[in-house]
Amino acid sequence: MTAVSATPFLDPYEPSFVADPFPALAHLRCHAPVHWSPPLRSWVVTRYADVHAVLHDRQLSADTVTPFYKAQPSETQAKLSSLMRYLGNWLVFKDPPDHTRIRNLTSRVFTSRAMEPVRANAEQITAELLDGLQPSAEVDLVEAFSNPLPAYVIMDMLGVPRELLPDMKYWSDEIKLFIGSARSVPDKYDRARAGVEAMAAAFSEVIDDHRGVPRDDILSLLIAAHDSDDGRLSDDELIATCILFLFAGHETTTNLITMASMHMMMRPAQRERFLALETDGEIEAATEEFLRFDGPTPSMVRIAVQDHELGGQTIKSGERIYAMIAAANRDPDAFDRPDELDIARPQKRHYAFGYGTHFCLGAPLARLEASIALPALHRRFPQMELAGEPEWADGMTLRGPLKMPVMLGPVQRSAA
Repeated sequence: MTAVSATPFLDPYEPSFVADPFPALAHLRCHAPVHWSPPLRSWVVTRYADVHAVLHDRQLSADTVTPFYKAQPSETQAKLSSLMRYLGNWLVFKDPPDHTRIRNLTSRVFTSRAMEPVRANAEQITAELLDGLQPSAEVDLVEAFSNPLPAYVIMDMLGVPRELLPDMKYWSDEIKLFIGSARSVPDKYDRARAGVEAMAAAFSEVIDDHRGVPRDDILSLLIAAHDSDDGRLSDDELIATCILFLFAGHETTTNLITMASMHMMMRPAQRERFLALETDGEIEAATEEFLRFDGPTPSMVRIAVQDHELGGQTIKSGERIYAMIAAANRDPDAFDRPDELDIARPQKRHYAFGYGTHFCLGAPLARLEASIALPALHRRFPQMELAGEPEWADGMTLRGPLKMPVMLGPVQRSAA
């Protein structure tokens, strides 16, 4: 670390920051846009242009887990070995050429033809979950709707039995303690290791079953994916990809649905405008605004592979950089009235799904699920209200409530 700003440092674990990081990020963007945070032991980058530069720069590595692992004492490395076996093979932590090879193979399963059944299935799951909610009751929206919807969708795509949802959710939450940079859990390494080992064992059984009896699903396509140059996914890469798809494929969409709903409940005028939308294009545009305004991935992390100049600061080789997407997406140099939620906002590139080589492979799926779930939920319960304060997870790379109590209110019956 070569320079420390006179601006009070960012502590991302302060409860006020966890619940609402935007005032602190705005202050940094104005006064210390490339800022050293002692609690994170990392640089924090907050301007739109600088975040773009970080995400675009091939001299900044996405492999944040290997340097972290190598820096640990031997006893900690022993605890983390199975985490590295699988999380180290996640696409999001790979640099070219490994990233290019794995992405070329996995992207083949997200073709238009492979995604055709997903919309109908997502619509059916949405209807079933809404039908199971008790009108006028208080519920935890995360548990009752926002989490099971994307989880069931991705589990169906991977051929995982739905009855495994409680186990998959538990294992995913344990892995999130490591991925999300939660600081308040002292045994997070042991718990994350147990979670990834259990999920890997479950996927190993599902994969073996699919090899014996191929299905018309994403997992069978992943198993069969082959290229003369890229070969096939190894067994560890295949299991790691399944874990990543399930983890990222439901965690981020859960948070998107939950936070978009929260912000509409807090802004009745915007909810009324949303309920009046008629076309798929209008709903998709509103979804983009929810992603920009308060997206589920507030930052992406890179590591300098050599000394690097950014924003007048020298970032030393090996130092981490948090590209704060949450700050970039509210930069007044990039967006008019950035702190206002405007579902009719003219479209401009936001970074909720990253940028460049590591642009999120599952972005089309997340957009599809949100564009189905949000209108269905709020049209069914147009008077839904918050029934208490959300309980937030304390992570820097994942953002969303763990729980969000709501009063559903009366059901809106269709005119038909």
